[in-house]
Amino acid sequence: MTAISKGLKRRGRLMMQAVSPPRGNLNAVPSPRSADDAEAGDTAPPAPPAPRLVESPVFVLSSVRSGSTLLRVLLNSHSRIRAPHEMHLRTLHVHLSREFTAAAMRELELDKDELEHLLWDRVLHLELTRSGKDVIVDKTPPNTLIWPRLHRCRPQARHILLLRHPAAVIASLTSRRADPDHEAVRAEVLGYSEKLEEARQNLDAHVIRYEELTAEPERVTRGICAYLGLPWEPGMLDYGAQDHGTLRPQLGDWSSTLKSGRIQPARTAHPDVEVPKRLAELARAWGYPD
Repeated sequence: MTAISKGLKRRGRLMMQAVSPPRGNLNAVPSPRSADDAEAGDTAPPAPPAPRLVESPVFVLSSVRSGSTLLRVLLNSHSRIRAPHEMHLRTLHVHLSREFTAAAMRELELDKDELEHLLWDRVLHLELTRSGKDVIVDKTPPNTLIWPRLHRCRPQARHILLLRHPAAVIASLTSRRADPDHEAVRAEVLGYSEKLEEARQNLDAHVIRYEELTAEPERVTRGICAYLGLPWEPGMLDYGAQDHGTLRPQLGDWSSTLKSGRIQPARTAHPDVEVPKRLAELARAWGYPD
């Protein structure tokens, strides 16, 4: 076989790989295509997952105003768990600036989504390496809205689902806004809650409730440690003795309650808070009384 024939044969194999179905255990979860791909009319199947530097990160999935920052600082107080501020990885994007760039990446079995996944992986690995710990946790509530993509990106990831009664979430979110649009607030909470229920039904996740975390923090954190395969440490409950970085808007809760360094009882919603029928159904499914 001539050198030219060998080259054509190799190119044929690469082209077949570029259009073949993705490898790996995707558990039949579809991959949302990026807006750039949709605008470009890219209908190619997603690229196969590339090797990861961090094979099994932990994602906390929750609604906003559900106590995820409290959970973060409790986990970050463990000697082997790094739980930094909200990293908002889903807002890190790769821009393919030329038409031929996408073609070049396809020859490497990469697409825009998978390039972004590699970027996320590098950020997680860098933060974990800097900390000197073993396990990294990303708690960013909007991750809940893209859980299928996270699952495709990280089939080996572990998930902690943090639930809170939807009425309490509505009340907390409303109190944080100067001129709240009550209908918009209820719609936002419903959007998060629907995605949480999808994740609860489809992922092998460890499910906890915020109300139980604040009432029985030792029992709940022991359960989390068991799920992660780590020994429980009493120092987790004394999170105020540890440095958890800057507490400010867009990076997590920054309230005086959290800054107190003490676990405080969960606030319940006023009974007059209007809860849409679907949210009431979800609350019952999560074990909350009417």
